[in-house]
Amino acid sequence: MLTIIDLRKKNSRIPQISIEQQNSAVEKAVAEILSRVKNEGDAALRFYAKKFDSAVLQAIKLTPKELRQPVNSADKKFISVLKQAAANIQRFHQAQKRKPFTVKVKYGSELRQRYRPIEKVGVYVPGGKAAYPSTVLMNVIPAQVAGVKEIHLVSPPDKNGNIHPDVLAAASLLGITNVYRIGGAQAVAALAYGTKSVPAVDKIVGPGNIFVATAKRMVFGTVGIDNFAGPSEVVILADDSANPEFVASDLLAQAEHDERAVPMLITASSTLAQNVNREIFRLLETQQRKKILTVSLKTMGKIFLVKSLQHGISLTNKLAPEHLEIITSKNEKVLEKIHHAGSIFLGNYSPVAVGDYFAGPNHVLPTERTARFSSPLSVDDFIKKSSVVSYSERLMKEVADDVALFANREGLSAHALSLRLRKK
Repeated sequence: MLTIIDLRKKNSRIPQISIEQQNSAVEKAVAEILSRVKNEGDAALRFYAKKFDSAVLQAIKLTPKELRQPVNSADKKFISVLKQAAANIQRFHQAQKRKPFTVKVKYGSELRQRYRPIEKVGVYVPGGKAAYPSTVLMNVIPAQVAGVKEIHLVSPPDKNGNIHPDVLAAASLLGITNVYRIGGAQAVAALAYGTKSVPAVDKIVGPGNIFVATAKRMVFGTVGIDNFAGPSEVVILADDSANPEFVASDLLAQAEHDERAVPMLITASSTLAQNVNREIFRLLETQQRKKILTVSLKTMGKIFLVKSLQHGISLTNKLAPEHLEIITSKNEKVLEKIHHAGSIFLGNYSPVAVGDYFAGPNHVLPTERTARFSSPLSVDDFIKKSSVVSYSERLMKEVADDVALFANREGLSAHALSLRLRKK
């Protein structure tokens, strides 16, 4: 099922990994949506809900009763699992909280760094092909841990104007009271610019399709965003100690996100490669999303045959994957050599799927090789840092001439004046 690329041959090269190009037609469509929502507000939101979701919206914001109902009628076992997952995610993110620090300088002077939460955050939760209560947990909980006062959640409605009950159940469990039945680029526009029903926020987080991702990129600067997310991807770096059925199932799990998802296996074992392909073919027949899986596997899926484990590590670092599974007989030693990956899973019994839902680390991750310079969503994404400078008169007079010299070297005489006046 997956294309096998043999990198063991002489003069073979690690393939160039291309980043998804911006789409001018999508940009044009999104720019029109952003402009219309900015100028027409709720009327534009209702227009696009009818056009894209076949939904006739009366109220855009959900009522408290509409938010409570999914929890009251939900499967009790599912609610229990949601609560366990939320507790795990909260525990992990609580450990990320930063403490302010102070650097003492002579003569009673000091330098400090302090942290304050972002005040208003918008969370985008996708709809359409599947329901994503996990997205609610992963985006809302770190914001709550950071101390964000207002969290506004948007999600596309169905043709009846309803948001998926599992999404609402997750939001209700977390105490989210501001939920809006809007999706797509128009929802991003509403959060960025504000309408009568939807307040403007300071930052927008959460995944979405190419229109949502493009909209987030285009409003960046007006608001903050979490990242420029592309198609989801996994690299499984494995040797003969890997269970072929497990590997195949994890590649399938990645491929079922959508047709553009990227499942990849890197191994020095021809036997493992063949066995994994055979298992994929067998397991595929039982899957509900077989059409999506087939497209992803055939167009984006790859098995790289490498010369050695070290060769595989080098390729993994070049790919800088969103998700990385390391299933080898030397997992910890391999881990030490990995420099670029969003989230890493060790061993046969640590699949990406447990991280997607339950383990605790965030599943909002850098894609398209951006793990070279960016990180998973965290509490840090919802706080701002401020530095505080507190110089005493004695220290200021002591350094005034030296700092003024620095200012004059840059041709900024008013800066120098500001310093020297304090020496008098």
